Amino acid sequence: MHSTDQLTQQQPATVPDGDAVRAREWPRHWPLLLLGAALLPGTALVVLGRWMDAPAVLAWRTVCLAVCVQALPFLLLGTALSGAINAFVPASVFQRVLPRRGALAVPVAGVAGVVLPGCECASVPVARSLIGRGVTPAAAFAFLLSAPAVNPIVLTATAVAFPGRPEMVLARLVASLAAACAMGWLWLWLGKEEWLRPSVRHTGHRPGHSRWAEFRAGFQHDLLHAGGFLVVGAMAAATFNVAVPRSVLDTFAGSAWLSVLFLAALAVLLAVCSEADAFVAASLSGFSPVARLTFMVVGPMVDLKLIALQTGTFGRAFAVRFSSATAVVAVACSALVGGILL
Repeated sequence: MHSTDQLTQQQPATVPDGDAVRAREWPRHWPLLLLGAALLPGTALVVLGRWMDAPAVLAWRTVCLAVCVQALPFLLLGTALSGAINAFVPASVFQRVLPRRGALAVPVAGVAGVVLPGCECASVPVARSLIGRGVTPAAAFAFLLSAPAVNPIVLTATAVAFPGRPEMVLARLVASLAAACAMGWLWLWLGKEEWLRPSVRHTGHRPGHSRWAEFRAGFQHDLLHAGGFLVVGAMAAATFNVAVPRSVLDTFAGSAWLSVLFLAALAVLLAVCSEADAFVAASLSGFSPVARLTFMVVGPMVDLKLIALQTGTFGRAFAVRFSSATAVVAVACSALVGGILL
């Protein structure tokens, strides 16, 4: 009796319903699906392979690869040195070497960028740290603009990108320093404290943390960030060299002022890392030397990523005014210095 009750309490065997059976059946048109899965990928590979072997695409790949390969060693060295400075050099060093008077501190801070390598992404938090440690904002902003534009890595990359053209290296150095100092002095003259609302953002070594771990983290962040912009810039430069009709480029390249303004706007939009922008500028061979100089001076000082970083660090009121003024000053200094030296 007990066993009978156990049998009656057992669940009945599950019988698959019609939907489950149909779900396990082959699709009605499975031969066509199988044929498509076999043929479509192969066809796409054949078409893509022939398209990739087209002369225009081959030229695009050559230009893009050449820009990346030439710039990569300088990008690696620049990001490594930037991470080392952030981890091992205290910000108090800058405060000790800068003069107390703001008018004198501005050119000293600008010249300091010549010997202290760093990318533009790292210069914003460094400037924030300097201001937090008592450095006058004018000097901090001069260093912010000069360090990514005139450091030894960038100048060496420029010499490699423009072989046999030492005047291009000198013009970049002079124009970038002039623009950085002019912006520092302009802040002393017209800058207002209410425009500057720095947020709390740490840079440099933190007590209790490993300096080597901070170096690795900074190096990895800067390399991945700057490397992505390098690839985008190389692709854009290759596209301009191959895909844009020559008549369109001639419209801008044929005019001295239009070419300068066009490449200045292109530098802002492309946001190429300063360790690699010289190779992108060198590939834009249809433009005048002054226009390509403008591309290399404006890019490290004003681009989309820098505007975003300045907005998050110092506030929107500062970023809008400072970026707009920097663009005008950088273009003016490039045109003036390029007209004399080039």
